[in-house]
Amino acid sequence: MNILLFGPNGSGKGTQGSILKDLYNIPHIESGAIFRENISNGTELGAKAKEYIDRGDLVPDEITIPMILNRLKEDDCKKGWLLDGFPRNRNQAVKLDETLKGAGIPIDVVVEIVLDAEIAKKRIMGRRLCINDNNHPNNIYIDAIKPNGNKCRLCGGALKTRADDQDEEAINKRHAIYYDAQNGTLASAYYFKNLSKNEGSIKYITLDGTPSVKEVSDKLISKL
Repeated sequence: MNILLFGPNGSGKGTQGSILKDLYNIPHIESGAIFRENISNGTELGAKAKEYIDRGDLVPDEITIPMILNRLKEDDCKKGWLLDGFPRNRNQAVKLDETLKGAGIPIDVVVEIVLDAEIAKKRIMGRRLCINDNNHPNNIYIDAIKPNGNKCRLCGGALKTRADDQDEEAINKRHAIYYDAQNGTLASAYYFKNLSKNEGSIKYITLDGTPSVKEVSDKLISKL
């Protein structure tokens, strides 16, 4: 099963991606990791991408999409994959769709996790990391995983925050890009939503990201 995953920062997208990865035994591929792998491995595309990154410029689609295609052709993707973090605008969605079709690689499912921007921001800013285990979920704004004061709800360890989780301006900028249905990430999701209606080859799943992780994952798995 080949899956595209969309959702704003704070929606639990990464968590749901991990659940699907384990359930279907498919790689969870993040666009940022593809850049890092190509650069660290010294590939031709990685070298070209590094030139743009070092200048502080966006890597053009003509480099990014071939990187993604190469990754999706690797052996661990033969039984399926989950792509997260790309595309981020409608033009990228069109180019990715055309490239994958040209390579004979179908997109079977597109998942969109829907969550209000203010709730998403609170979830990000409310995250607390346990010094004993970062996988212990603690969030001051989510009742089900609210810490015990300033202690981890699971082990009693001290809690800390990530600096970028508290950067409200940066969060707002990322969300502005995601929630832009004309030029941003939602525009790319809606491109595939329209394809699902017009071509019928793609299954488009919309999920409410408000409930607990288990409720969202149960709903997602039932729809898959």
